[in-house]
Amino acid sequence: MDGGTIEFLARRRSNLAKDLGAPGPSPDQIARLLTIAARVPDHGRLAPWRFILIAGDSRHEIGRIMAGLAAAAEPAISASRRAAERDRFAQAPLVVCVVSRAAPHPKIPEWEQVLSAGAVCQTLLAAAGAMGFGAQWLTGWCAYDERARAALGLGRAERVAGFIHIGSALEAPVERPRPLIDDIVSDWSPEAGEARRGACSTTG
Repeated sequence: MDGGTIEFLARRRSNLAKDLGAPGPSPDQIARLLTIAARVPDHGRLAPWRFILIAGDSRHEIGRIMAGLAAAAEPAISASRRAAERDRFAQAPLVVCVVSRAAPHPKIPEWEQVLSAGAVCQTLLAAAGAMGFGAQWLTGWCAYDERARAALGLGRAERVAGFIHIGSALEAPVERPRPLIDDIVSDWSPEAGEARRGACSTTG
């Protein structure tokens, strides 16, 4: 890995979806981004994920549907909240819905399949940045609501791993505090393992 790649990853920062505008990626660039995102580790070559593209007028159409679902669940919804729901997918030129389709498998744990979908989201985020675009990984209630998932075209067993909003950055992202490495790294030792086993043991 060259120094430029390392420097890019060291500075990588998400852009807020509201700060993303036109132009978005072209069809060729979208194909390139998705091809790169699909190169993540995938135990068993199951491809336990797929993509739904939300662009153009479809961003407004799905927004109207989501606003209607939100109003049905909350009849007293405010006008500002309804407007926010209509614009949920309309801020960036492109939203890629990464769908996890993890399922029981005789050899591959579902958890590993879910992790692979998360890797797709992160790789897509980084690839968009490397291509010169801004991007943000979001979820929100639409990712977890059964009616919303159905409106997006997901099957009953499928889940939203993330909505990746991609466009041209209208504002420079602001850096935020990151965890200190010393706070999240430890060295394994036999003593540490023994202490953990003792903490997890039960007595009768």
